[in-house]
Amino acid sequence: MTDSDVSTLASADDALFRPVRTGNAFEETVERLLQAIRLGVAGPGERLPAERDLATRLNISRVTLREAIRALQEAGYVESRRGRYGGTFVNETLPAAKPAGRQVTAAELEDVLTMRRVLEVGAAEAAAGRSLTEADSAYLRDQLTEARTHDLSEYRRKDSRLHLAIAEVAASPTLTSAVADVRVRLNELLGAIPLLPTNIEHSNSQHAAIVDYILAGDVAGARDTMAEHLDGTASLLRGFLS
Repeated sequence: MTDSDVSTLASADDALFRPVRTGNAFEETVERLLQAIRLGVAGPGERLPAERDLATRLNISRVTLREAIRALQEAGYVESRRGRYGGTFVNETLPAAKPAGRQVTAAELEDVLTMRRVLEVGAAEAAAGRSLTEADSAYLRDQLTEARTHDLSEYRRKDSRLHLAIAEVAASPTLTSAVADVRVRLNELLGAIPLLPTNIEHSNSQHAAIVDYILAGDVAGARDTMAEHLDGTASLLRGFLS
């Protein structure tokens, strides 16, 4: 893998583990780590970056990082292991997502859906317009395969990871960061509606078509199919939440 391959494929980490603001360093560190876990950047059973590296990337003290990790450990998201192969690992079984305890307003729903459409349609278009490396292409195919999971409890995390991967191969860390942020908001809404097997089957077909268009360099196909895919999810959210 070349240096350029590494920089492209590392952009999700860069987006989520970017420096936090100092005013609420602990709270924002917890948020960033949770985003990484919920979006599949750090999946179940995987190890988080080394403490020293993570503290440097987040631009926080190791004391603050340890406090954040301890909070996530108490909440059931991670575990710390000692020894030569130790570190902080994401738990194999994560706490169940809790739907928002308040009614989502129509304005809030439309805000999330509009932002998502602008960002993710643009990401698919940008990814298809690039000359992808072999590593980029293999990465997309791998994430597509993962997203076809038959385990419904894992579906939304792996679906999130595929959508984030499309933004990653567009090679804009700023875009990846924005997609990650809006996806966290979207997942809070999706957690309040049921998983529908027919919709998942349809989504999987659309995912495959989007990736095929990106790999073929078909900008219009990637853009239009992503727009159609997002419209389907938007329809479900409006139907259940409006």
